[in-house]
Amino acid sequence: MSDAAIGSQPWYRSLNRGQWNTLIASNLGWLFDGYETYALILTAGPAMRSLLDPSQYAQIPAYIGTVIAVTLLGWGIGGLVGGVLADYIGRKRTMILAILAYSIMTGFTAFAFDWVSFVVLRFLVGVAIGSEWSTGTSMMAELWPDHARGKGAGLMQCGLGIGFFIASLTWLFVGQMGPEAWRYMFVLGVLPALLTLWIRTSIPESDLWVKSNERRRNALARQKGGETLPAHEEALTRFTVADLLADPEIRRRTIITFLMSLTTTLAWWGISTWVPPYVASVAAKAGLPGQVWASYAAMAYNAGAIAGYISLGFLADRFGRKPIVMIFFAMSLIMTPVLFMWTQDLTMLLVVAAINAFFTLGQYSWMSTWLPELFPTRMRATGIAFVFNTPRFIAFLGPLLAGTLIVQLGGFSKAAVIVSIIYVLGFVVVPFLPETKGQPLPA
Repeated sequence: MSDAAIGSQPWYRSLNRGQWNTLIASNLGWLFDGYETYALILTAGPAMRSLLDPSQYAQIPAYIGTVIAVTLLGWGIGGLVGGVLADYIGRKRTMILAILAYSIMTGFTAFAFDWVSFVVLRFLVGVAIGSEWSTGTSMMAELWPDHARGKGAGLMQCGLGIGFFIASLTWLFVGQMGPEAWRYMFVLGVLPALLTLWIRTSIPESDLWVKSNERRRNALARQKGGETLPAHEEALTRFTVADLLADPEIRRRTIITFLMSLTTTLAWWGISTWVPPYVASVAAKAGLPGQVWASYAAMAYNAGAIAGYISLGFLADRFGRKPIVMIFFAMSLIMTPVLFMWTQDLTMLLVVAAINAFFTLGQYSWMSTWLPELFPTRMRATGIAFVFNTPRFIAFLGPLLAGTLIVQLGGFSKAAVIVSIIYVLGFVVVPFLPETKGQPLPA
């Protein structure tokens, strides 16, 4: 379709059935990831009470922390492995394998018989979940048209917040089914496996990947035959992880986006996870039930996050990647003291929490929007996975740092503002990336 024809009609009318199906599959994959992740947060306590001896109940918080940490570790490792696999065996095949793996492992979690079996299964679930995001992001970017790529990325990314909501709603009913109710939540986690049957018949493989893979095979065959390859073909023969550091421009982009990803991830884990307990503490001081207000805060925060996920993609397509991402970083820095220091009215706190989430959690969409446009097809999924996942090996320090500051400074407010200074890092490095709005993906 010509540029003139595209400009004369709404953006969504330029998409074909395969492109819409790709969005649905990627969104649902991330939605089920969100359900599975939040289901763990909701059920970890009851699960530990069921699996541990009563004499160990006093240590349940430590066991929960270990389970969540192991899950995140698996997520980071799985994300890197999944990205590499998607570059070598294809986007569609890797997505199917990832969804099948986390569906089956989640189902097995329902039959855990002790703490050790539970934590091992959680690690395997984490590996599978991590594999899905980079694959879905690569597939979306390669199948959607240049003028609407950001919109598709934002619509895909919002699946995580929707999954959080579905898990919360499900637990509202399932949680009343007795002390073993946590097992039913994980049994329901098998349902995503059915999605793979639809993906097999309804989602095309990325044509960009097919062509790149063919060039890789040809280059490898010629190299094995003793032929000396030109530089651009020799790059096809390198292992994709090594390829990230081999080319100076790709290496530069990897370092810059790593710093941006570290900003987003460390700040979220170090600040935003404290929003519900902070609101609960304000409510308690006012003589109101803290846990009820913490739930209200969580719902408001997730609502704002979903709006932020979608909006960043649409705004980036309208105004460009650089200005919008810089605004999201700057507003995250500003909204942190607004939430934690300058707002005391409880109703207004919920409004501010939603606005804060719009920027602090919604900014994650810059990764699904911008990253695919910075790496060539031969190693796109590897690059995306590296940037998205490696900061998690550092970001776990965020909650530890914030927790220590909260104790030392006697409250949430000053600690949150101190941690939020990292947003300056993200803001400063953004201008060093190329603007890619509306441009074709690097071949």
